[in-house]
Amino acid sequence: MQADKEVDARGLNCPLPILRAKKALSEMVTGQTLKVVATDPGSTRDFQAFAKQTGNELVGQETVGEEYIHVLRRR
Repeated sequence: MQADKEVDARGLNCPLPILRAKKALSEMVTGQTLKVVATDPGSTRDFQAFAKQTGNELVGQETVGEEYIHVLRRR
């Protein structure tokens, strides 16, 4: 998936991937997409909750090997 910005959160555990995503989203404009690559298995659930709480759209999630890829669209 293509994105306007990417955050590498490999090796980080909750809540760091979310905090990195939150910071990146704050620097983006409405409609831009953010790709987050994490290795924390709990990040799938965390990003679903984060999207609901913040109103940012969770465009997609996928697992590739041991990496969890999350794509969010800035509200």
